[in-house]
Amino acid sequence: MNITAHIDVSTPKGRKIVRELERNKKLVKIENSMPTGEDGLPVKTHSVEESFEQLWDKMEEHYGMDLRRL
Repeated sequence: MNITAHIDVSTPKGRKIVRELERNKKLVKIENSMPTGEDGLPVKTHSVEESFEQLWDKMEEHYGMDLRRL
């Protein structure tokens, strides 16, 4: 029987669960589902904060003023 689990490793409890699973390499196969490009390398991802900073910068370019200060 195979079981698929999605574990959030951004939390301490999630990292602890993954570390425990990694100790049993004979029984557990961990697949990292990071997106890969055509070259097989991981695709660069952006955090929410980075995305919003880019959004604010583009809006500032478009409107000619920093909308965060309104």
